[in-house]
Amino acid sequence: MVWRVRKPFRVFARGTSLRRRVAYSLAIVRVILVPVIFLAIYYLFAMGRIVDQIVSVNAPVATEAGQILAEMQNAQLAQSNYFLLHDPKYLQENREAMAKIDGLLASCANQQPEEHATIQIIGDQVKLYRHRLDEAVARMGRLEPGTPGQIEDVVRAYEKDLNDIIKHGDNRPPAELLEDIGDRVSSFDLEVTQRMVAEDPAFRQIAFDLESSNSQIQRLSADLRDRSWQRVEREHAETRQLVRRAELVLLIVSGIILVVSILVSFILPRAVVKPLVDLRQAIDHAVSGDYDVEINVEGEGEVVELASSIRELIGHLRGTRTRLLGRGR
Repeated sequence: MVWRVRKPFRVFARGTSLRRRVAYSLAIVRVILVPVIFLAIYYLFAMGRIVDQIVSVNAPVATEAGQILAEMQNAQLAQSNYFLLHDPKYLQENREAMAKIDGLLASCANQQPEEHATIQIIGDQVKLYRHRLDEAVARMGRLEPGTPGQIEDVVRAYEKDLNDIIKHGDNRPPAELLEDIGDRVSSFDLEVTQRMVAEDPAFRQIAFDLESSNSQIQRLSADLRDRSWQRVEREHAETRQLVRRAELVLLIVSGIILVVSILVSFILPRAVVKPLVDLRQAIDHAVSGDYDVEINVEGEGEVVELASSIRELIGHLRGTRTRLLGRGR
């Protein structure tokens, strides 16, 4: 009598069914991808908001504030020409420049509510400037236009002052020298007006008020322009920081995804393929005619159910062979 030792095959499928494992794997992939998608959306909207603030608000306000400054300088030039020559076309140029300033102020107020206080002050100074200019125009009828000699004296004195500033500015810092020249240039219109209408004290006061309002408008407009450009620079810096942060975060998340994918690529095949390989070895022995194999089944799921069915099939074949051999004897 020949005793055959059954070769044991252990089919161990840990955990749940294959369908659930596939579902869990897809869920893990989705869980990993969700933060990547949300981070990308977050940084996209954050940078879009900053760029929109730059393009739609701060840069236009800075440009318009610079235009207010330029229009006020044009208005001042037209005012001086009118006081000197009494030509109505210069008065019209002044009023056109002031009308443009009104439109620019309204646009700035709509785009940059946080600068409302500054814009309101500029608007008040514009109203004061207009009011005092109207008073000056009303008094101009009693004043004679400046003669060429008077104008020439004023320009000559102005030229001498500039030459003195430059002549004695060799040992002074360039920034201080430029500041003095700028102050001298800004006071030229006031000096011209005062010299041309020296016989009218009331007009001199009006001219002083006009110069004061003009200086306030130009100074506040320059401040508004500079603050707006500073906001643009800060938002540019914030955008660069967001880009660097996004790169760092996405690099970290990508590293985590790579590590998890490597782990899953090792764990999942082992959990799924290993039981199938063991089961195939048992089936190969049975196919070769060796039914003396024993399949030990542990776990649950489709692989375990398949192994149990094959074990029953091999057992049935083994019993059938035994009965046939018994009959043959």
